[in-house]
Amino acid sequence: MSKSNYGAENITVLEGLEAVRKRPGMYIGNTGKDGLHRCLGEILDNSVDEFMAGHATVLKVVLKKDGSVLVSDDGRGIPTDIHPKTGKSTLETILTVLHAGGKFDQDSYQFSGGLHGVGASVVNALSDMLEVWVNREDNIHYMSFSKGKPNNELIKFEKELLAGKHPEIVEHILGDKTGTVISFRPDYEIFEEVSFDVDEIKQSLKQMAYLNKGLKIVFVAEKESIEEEFCYPLGILTYLEDLTEKETLITPIIHFERKLKNFELEMAIAYGSDSREKLFPFTNGIINPEGGMHVTGLKTAITALINNYAQQKGFFKKDEKFTSDDLREGVRIVLSIKMIDPQFTSQSKVKLGSTVARKNTYKLVTEGFGTYLEENPAIGQTIVVKAQLAMKARFAAKAARESVMRKGVMESMALPGKLADCSEKDPVKSEIYIVEGDSAGGSAKQGRDRETQAILPLRGKVLNTERATLDRIMNYEGVKNMIIAFGTGIGDKFDVQKLRYHKIILMTDADVDGAHITTLLLTFLYRYMPDLIEGGYIYMARPPLYKVSWAKSKFEYVYSDEGRDEVISKVRVASPDKDVKFEIQRYKGLGEMNPEQLWDTTMDPASRLLWQVTIGEAQAANDVFEDLMGADVEPRRKFIEENAVFAEVDL
Repeated sequence: MSKSNYGAENITVLEGLEAVRKRPGMYIGNTGKDGLHRCLGEILDNSVDEFMAGHATVLKVVLKKDGSVLVSDDGRGIPTDIHPKTGKSTLETILTVLHAGGKFDQDSYQFSGGLHGVGASVVNALSDMLEVWVNREDNIHYMSFSKGKPNNELIKFEKELLAGKHPEIVEHILGDKTGTVISFRPDYEIFEEVSFDVDEIKQSLKQMAYLNKGLKIVFVAEKESIEEEFCYPLGILTYLEDLTEKETLITPIIHFERKLKNFELEMAIAYGSDSREKLFPFTNGIINPEGGMHVTGLKTAITALINNYAQQKGFFKKDEKFTSDDLREGVRIVLSIKMIDPQFTSQSKVKLGSTVARKNTYKLVTEGFGTYLEENPAIGQTIVVKAQLAMKARFAAKAARESVMRKGVMESMALPGKLADCSEKDPVKSEIYIVEGDSAGGSAKQGRDRETQAILPLRGKVLNTERATLDRIMNYEGVKNMIIAFGTGIGDKFDVQKLRYHKIILMTDADVDGAHITTLLLTFLYRYMPDLIEGGYIYMARPPLYKVSWAKSKFEYVYSDEGRDEVISKVRVASPDKDVKFEIQRYKGLGEMNPEQLWDTTMDPASRLLWQVTIGEAQAANDVFEDLMGADVEPRRKFIEENAVFAEVDL
């Protein structure tokens, strides 16, 4: 094998936009049709941001015969003064420097779709030609570029000279208004054998008009002789009307808007007669085809809301509850949120990752949709009846495949070695205890009902999933064992129908450490397996805090300091003439109980206390944990300042 030299001369340094041309897929996903359309989308996002900021009313898109695209708007116009950091005009800086733009400054744009700040410069880098005209401060400013490099310095001339220098642009400079015109021709050496899809672009522009009510969008395709105008003053209400125009709806379209500080939500929802779900989520006018945190908040809110509504109105029999799947059958939703600095999982913005969106969406959907249901009980009843039909169909399908599914799960999965499984094969009759530590796990295994109760001990510290990646989570033995034992899988492979136990019981010590472990477990379940909570499968055991004994064989288990004092007082009142001696045993941990005590107090279905976890409680636990263990220091400091005086040390 020959040896090669490896030194400084072998290291390639890509200057400016050269990196974009070298690896375009890193910035636009691919160099096919989707990447080509993404370039147009980046320019459009900038114009829409001007509309969202209240500075533009008209957006025009022209697909030229020569393969170029022209985009114009009547916004404020890209700034042209000298940028203090680069020493170049701001216009040139935006078009030649990555991560340069007004989207990082909330004074410029409160809500913005072009959040990564690479849009215009990336389009410039991938264009054979790009020209820009800015109508600002009573002058026209012009620059042209080729493959990301300027062809000229910024030129400024009076509007009257525009017709002589660039007659083809005159119609796009709207009277005395300010604005920007960008014309670019993609570099077809990069986008080989690709052209703009007229129908797809038209539909995208139409969707954009729906999402930005009142924005007028003009679309022209010269080769196809197409010119259309889109403007929808009622926004997504009209959008859902058009989407369901040929469908049979069993409810009217429900539309509402709600706001919080730096967060706005608009939603339209209706139910169809079929079982299909159609969901269209958007963030700052950008569609998120893979959903994200706002969709999680939406689904969680609807599930909790309809379940509470059905319970309060008496629709449920004992222990009945809808799953999220039951409530999504036949639903049609357009969800649009606007927020500051949304975090997406990729440059293409297909999935929203901002956790605050989940919490705010949950709150606002609960308020808006909940108010409507209370004011329109007949519509609420229609939705509940629809969900009941879905629930019955789910039960019937589940019963038909229960035995086959159960066998398949057991044969295809290597169950954790620490799991002491039950012999019962019916998940409805089976339950699993997630127990803190091997010591408590040993007592639980000896004291359990082996027919129906499985035990899974967790050793060591439970992983903080607040900031852990999914890869790291899956490498953590405790979490991995839970996922395997449950049988449902996780993420895209999650299937609640494969759940092996219909009661998952978290059993931890009745102290601060136990509460911490419970919070960690609830945070994981809420983030990664929310359907288990929504379906009512998650419970918390309530082990006693004290055993109060008196006389020779009398005793009572109590669950708080108040309960201890109440028992002592009750016994003394019942025996006023006797000097009763009490023995009080404080259980610091489950491991201090023998198997018989653990069965009597915490595991016997006839006497135990279980607390069923609701999605609201899980979200509250998650929100507290997010504040206390997340990356942001300020909520943690505020919590300590406000609550330090109330702290009790558990010694």
